[in-house]
Amino acid sequence: MLKGKTALITGASRGIGAAIAEKYASMGADIAIVDYGDAEDEKAKIASEYGVKVESYKCDVSSPDACKEVVKAITDDFGGIDILVNNAGITRDNLIVTMEEAEFDAVIGTNLKGTFNMIKACGRNFIRRKYGKIINIASVSALLGIAGQANYSSSKAGIIALTKVTAREFGGKNVCCNAIAPGFIKTKMTEELGSDDEFLKQIPLKRLGEVEDVAKLAAFLASPESDYITGEVIKVDGGLAM
Repeated sequence: MLKGKTALITGASRGIGAAIAEKYASMGADIAIVDYGDAEDEKAKIASEYGVKVESYKCDVSSPDACKEVVKAITDDFGGIDILVNNAGITRDNLIVTMEEAEFDAVIGTNLKGTFNMIKACGRNFIRRKYGKIINIASVSALLGIAGQANYSSSKAGIIALTKVTAREFGGKNVCCNAIAPGFIKTKMTEELGSDDEFLKQIPLKRLGEVEDVAKLAAFLASPESDYITGEVIKVDGGLAM
């Protein structure tokens, strides 16, 4: 369903980003992994299991210049970009009264500004091709507000607003932009949480989500089946934020 398409996925060395990269590869897409750290293991896994073209690139998405450079490199290597998944994100949890300015700025810089930087860097590519799917990874934290996450919740709420603005600005060029808001998903950030934790009682499905749950929705939003959907925020949270 995605054969012949090139997908750029940030933060794709592990977790949700890696699951999305593997899902797209299984659908025939070529994959550009963009990550702050080393993604060679994920690159090798995708290449061996799915036989698609895959390259990895190091990039600090909080830097506009770095984003421009990596998008140029990917465009040169793959010939263009059809799908952009803005998944890169960090946490620096703290209460408002004790949160350091650097903790707030770092999360906003990577999560929100990083998403903006990548959309801007890819924008002319989408306009020129008159096609594109942009999928931004937000969070139910943006919808609920979670104590200790003033920076994270704010960054993800900003991503939701940015998604809607992007949908309006790029819609006339046949570019769709949507956001996914995961709830508590089994990743390294949540693996220390047990099934008896109080927050699980707030989830109607009474369990954590799997990274594949998010990847399945990302696959739908990248496919032709979602061509008339844009500006939406879709939760994958087991009913937590209904």
